[in-house]
Amino acid sequence: MSDTEILLEQEGHVAKVILNRPEKMNAISTRMLGQFSEVLVECDRDPNVRVVMITGAGRGFCAGLDLQEAAQGKGIGGGSGAAAATSKFDLRNAPPTVLHNLDKPTVCALNGGAAGYGMDLALGCDIRIASDRAKLSAAFTKRGVLPESGGTWLLPRILGWAKAAEVAFTGRTLLADECLELGLVNEVVPADELPEKAMALAQEIADNAPLAVQATKRMMRMSMDETFEANVHHVYLQLLPLFRTEDFQEGVKSFLEKRKPEFKGR
Repeated sequence: MSDTEILLEQEGHVAKVILNRPEKMNAISTRMLGQFSEVLVECDRDPNVRVVMITGAGRGFCAGLDLQEAAQGKGIGGGSGAAAATSKFDLRNAPPTVLHNLDKPTVCALNGGAAGYGMDLALGCDIRIASDRAKLSAAFTKRGVLPESGGTWLLPRILGWAKAAEVAFTGRTLLADECLELGLVNEVVPADELPEKAMALAQEIADNAPLAVQATKRMMRMSMDETFEANVHHVYLQLLPLFRTEDFQEGVKSFLEKRKPEFKGR
């Protein structure tokens, strides 16, 4: 896919998805929306992929939606009237929705600025490792819109209501250290170390039993809308088939033999 605006590379069991419009700071074009969703679905279906890592080409992670396209009336948000406002979005298959519903764990290698839509995409990943040059910009209200791609759901759950309200209402830009302090990123590393650090974490996750990792993520996601009792019940139903997998047998055997397990995903 080297000729597209979304690149897909694979290293071991880690799929690396790269936003590839560096000349535009990886601003999301209309064309990119479909490509991004397709690549994410492809990764989720591929049994050889255990972790998805998302990053940007060049200096930035993602500058948000392509406002130049919108201003010219040919991109996202282009045109006028109610029909134009609703006809350009397929919310069910939009990248933030697809990203949220992935069973494969996602790691964001936040290599630079993430503004608006780009900030929502970063927050939609399970884990964020940030370059010391990275920043998150909740610039929605400064552009006359709102966090349209998951931010209104994600921010209160990550930050709590009051701090999320402060960040979203002010449209504030947060530098890497501020993001770490608030808990928006898991770790901040020197820029030249980011690819290696993010890949090392992704590989560490990929070394574990993939069916168990995916079941854990699925149950964590469901827990956001369930009572404790309902989630415990669903976890038990997930546990029963895991007991019958080859990976469970390998996990027990490797523990008793004091060696690293070799999981097959079955």
